[in-house]
Amino acid sequence: MAFTEDIGVDLGTSTVLVYICGKGIVLNEASVVAVNRDNGEILAIGEDAKGMLGRTPGNIAAIRPLMDGVISDYDIAERMLKHFIKKACGAGRFFKPRIMVCIPSGVSEVERRAVREAVVQAGGKAVYLIEEPLAAAIGVGLDISKPEGTMVVDIGGGTTDIAVISMNAIVASTSTKVAGDKIDEAIARYLRKEHKLYVGERTAEQIKINIGSAYLQEEQKTMLCRGRDLITGLPEAVELTSADVLEAMQDPLNVICEAIHEVLKTVPPELAADIGSGGIVLTGGGALLHNMDRLISVRTGIDVVLAENPMECEAIGTAKALQNVARFSNDYNSTSVRKPY
Repeated sequence: MAFTEDIGVDLGTSTVLVYICGKGIVLNEASVVAVNRDNGEILAIGEDAKGMLGRTPGNIAAIRPLMDGVISDYDIAERMLKHFIKKACGAGRFFKPRIMVCIPSGVSEVERRAVREAVVQAGGKAVYLIEEPLAAAIGVGLDISKPEGTMVVDIGGGTTDIAVISMNAIVASTSTKVAGDKIDEAIARYLRKEHKLYVGERTAEQIKINIGSAYLQEEQKTMLCRGRDLITGLPEAVELTSADVLEAMQDPLNVICEAIHEVLKTVPPELAADIGSGGIVLTGGGALLHNMDRLISVRTGIDVVLAENPMECEAIGTAKALQNVARFSNDYNSTSVRKPY
């Protein structure tokens, strides 16, 4: 049974999405907070704060309170969550919501506890946790109750989570702290090394979005990239091609593909056969990198299906899981869905 105060939260390193049962996605904002260093005052949260990244004076810091999929600054994370929940539910709400939050697979119990406590302090009546690939599979609409292997690769901002699911449980999984943010860092590092050009993370992300491709393509795109010359210290611009960006992204892309291969090596042969015929499901914001599905397909020899709304799958999945939390608590492995904190 669904309650109007049920909320699913995709607490991502780069983005926070909130799904309210019966309403859908009601909030999609950057997980960035702008803070005055002198007095601790929060100046902006979400997209407004993201616009300040790399552009603030010394006394103002644009902070990401989550790093690599887990909370790195508890106080700021709690205040950010409180703001988002209030914004999503409305300031005049009477009931505290039940909240389910998706987290990377393989996080420690200390990290789980930090998430639960932050969400409780932010206004949650009861807090449940579910692992990201499991939430993504539910959000996509896959039937994971059958004794058949389903593989989900969820590429977020801070982590890439890979899992094989069968009969409502994760059979094999891994989580690597190489995802969208590390790809952006690789592009910025390439520009410093090859062109002596210093660019910020927002510029690197824009390069990835505009001309990035995970697999070599015939039609080459170009982009004029502006930054600071490391030698002269003056503003400078260089022209990059898709091939240049692909070269820059090779290391993180290889790590992601190798992680997928490692999980496939641990799967029982019957489930591996299911994956071979059913394919790999690709979700998360990193799945939107052009030709990412093709790269994984070529490297594994398995068909890859890109989810219809890859960025929203986890938030939708958390809310769907919350509607059946009693069944999930019994059916799912105890590390997948936790009882209320």
